[in-house]
Amino acid sequence: MPDGQPVPQAQPNPAGQPDPAAQPDPATQPDPAARKPPVAQVAPNARAAPDEQSIPDVRTVTAGIDGSPESLDAADWAAREALLRRLSLHLVHVEPPPRPNGSAVLRNSALVDHAALHLSYAHPALGIIEEQLTGDPVETLAGTAESSELLVVGSRGNSALTGLMVGSVALAVAAVAACPVALVRAGEQPEDEREGAADAPFRPVLLGLDIGRPCDELLEYAFGAAAARRTALHVVHTWTLSAPPRLPARGVPDQGEEKLRRLAAVLTPWQHKFPGTEVVPRVVHGRAGHHLLKASAGAGLLVIGRSAEAGPRLGATAHSVIHHVPRPVVVVPHA
Repeated sequence: MPDGQPVPQAQPNPAGQPDPAAQPDPATQPDPAARKPPVAQVAPNARAAPDEQSIPDVRTVTAGIDGSPESLDAADWAAREALLRRLSLHLVHVEPPPRPNGSAVLRNSALVDHAALHLSYAHPALGIIEEQLTGDPVETLAGTAESSELLVVGSRGNSALTGLMVGSVALAVAAVAACPVALVRAGEQPEDEREGAADAPFRPVLLGLDIGRPCDELLEYAFGAAAARRTALHVVHTWTLSAPPRLPARGVPDQGEEKLRRLAAVLTPWQHKFPGTEVVPRVVHGRAGHHLLKASAGAGLLVIGRSAEAGPRLGATAHSVIHHVPRPVVVVPHA
């Protein structure tokens, strides 16, 4: 440019606004919302093909929510569990296909945002992923198991997601999901799983175990849950007789003692893997549901198994404890 010629100045655009090219990229700027911890957003999803759905590519604790206070209690429990396991929380709301005006999707997108905002304030260190999906609730929630360490649903609610005390959707998800499913009762509070106050030590984890089928998936989850809580693991095995019990012959151990030895043999390798976890084994005669209900009074969490060979259903013991145990119940699928 020749000497003495003025330097051209940037001109405002016709609307009187600064040149957009000179503005910072909004995607790189902090959220102007007041002091809210960062929440990972997943775009609301209309009825997309399965390969188009935006399931997070990370391992998470996933919570299904429906906007009821009961489902938010379950989501809060899921948030605490995610922090214990150092995982992100994946909040999912499943809605039937929207009406032509799209009002349902807009309303429930705000529902998920509200839940994420509440949990981000309650748990500032927690990473949260929000997702709004459409489709069949059972199939869609079960589909999230592919990226979930744990799937959490409320055991009481007012919509298709959680239904009645233990709704059909919650039970169906527990019966088909490929990952452990936690069913959390309405009103569950942080102090309920601890010895009094919310910052007191955790109550023991209770495991119902069939020593005839001591699957690794079930034992690994129960030991891991106890280790994460730095609490004891109480293991209960129940047995029954088809005929009235008889006194054992002299020098012959009774069945209870024999089963206790077998239980100890099953648990020993896992005690080596989790040396810091206290294990309290117990063998009792009677029905599993009855004894697990009694033992759960002092526990913070109950863990039971579900055989994949039984198909998409829960057994009698699972139904009994899910309906009556006052603590969160985790159903672990196994081979």
